[in-house]
Amino acid sequence: MTIAKRDKNQSKSGKAPTFQMRITPELKAQFEAAAKAEGMSLGNWLKNLGRKELVKLGIPSSF
Repeated sequence: MTIAKRDKNQSKSGKAPTFQMRITPELKAQFEAAAKAEGMSLGNWLKNLGRKELVKLGIPSSF
């Protein structure tokens, strides 16, 4: 079993607010497979994806 890559931009307080969304089981499975292929958790994979999109849009990410 491999250890998932840690998010280098963790919350300074130790707990960040949660975010919930509904997606189809099939889409979640695809996301999980992509995250696993990169050796990270689904949550960290989604955060990285969001940060990349902010950069593409010219929006500086604060984290």
